[in-house]
Amino acid sequence: MMSYTAWIISIGNELLIGRTVNTNAAWLARKLTLLGYDVRRIVTIPDSEEDEVEVFRDAIRRSIRVVVSTGGLGPTFDDKTSEYLAEALNRRYVLNDDALRMVVETFKSKGLELTEPRLKQAKMPEGAKPLPNPVGTAPGIWVEEGNTIIIALPGVPAEMMGIFENYVEPKLREIGPKLHFVERSITVKGVPEADLAPIIERGMKMSNRVYIKSHPKGHEIRAPLVEIHVYVSSEDVKSAEDEVNRIINYLMSSVREKGGEVLSA
Repeated sequence: MMSYTAWIISIGNELLIGRTVNTNAAWLARKLTLLGYDVRRIVTIPDSEEDEVEVFRDAIRRSIRVVVSTGGLGPTFDDKTSEYLAEALNRRYVLNDDALRMVVETFKSKGLELTEPRLKQAKMPEGAKPLPNPVGTAPGIWVEEGNTIIIALPGVPAEMMGIFENYVEPKLREIGPKLHFVERSITVKGVPEADLAPIIERGMKMSNRVYIKSHPKGHEIRAPLVEIHVYVSSEDVKSAEDEVNRIINYLMSSVREKGGEVLSA
C-alpha cells in the first residue's frame, strides 16, 4: 500500500537567525495536507553541504513519498541546493537543456545579460525536470529517486507559490490519494482585504482540509471588493460539500457582521 508521507525542508541561514519568518513551511504544510499527504516533518537547516546532503539522503532512505525544499536556487555564491541535491543523489550536476531555455528566455525578456552566476540557475541533478518559474528567474526542480519525489523550490514566497500552484500541485493531486475536491467562492463588497484576514484565518482553523484564498478586485480603501475562494478535500464528496458549505456560511455571516455585503455565493 502506498504511503503518502511528506517532508518540508526549509533552507537558509536567515531562517535560523530569526531575520526571516518561515511562512513558506506553514503554507506548504497546509497545501500538502489538503492534497491528502501526511506531513511528518518540517526541518530548517542552514546553507550547508553537510546538512543538505544529510537530510535529502535521510528522506530517501526512509522512502518519504514527497520532499519539498525551499531556498538555495538563486544566483548567489551560497545558493547551492541544486548542487548538494545532486551530491545526495549520487548524480552528476549538469546544465539542463530545458532549464537553460527557461533561464535564457526569462533574462532575454527582462533585457538582462546572462552572466555565469545567472546561468548556474539552469544546472541541476542529471535526470531532473525543471519547473517553470512564472514570477522569478530560477526554475524549480522535480527529481525522483526510488519511491521518493524531491521538489526543490525557490525561497522567495511568491516564486515558491507560483511554481507550486501552477506545476507541482496538479502533479501531486494526480499521483496522490484519491480525494474529492469541492470549491466555492463568494464576492465581498465593502470590507477591505486587511479586515477580512482574521475572518479567513479563523475559517482556516475550522478544518485541516480547508484552504481559503482571497483575491482583491477593487480599491482597498475607496471601494473594497474581494473574491474569496474556499477549497475543501475529503475522502467522500458529501463530506467535502458539507464542509465547504459550513465554512462559506461562516464567512458570509462574519462579513455581514463587519457591515459588508455578499454579492455572490
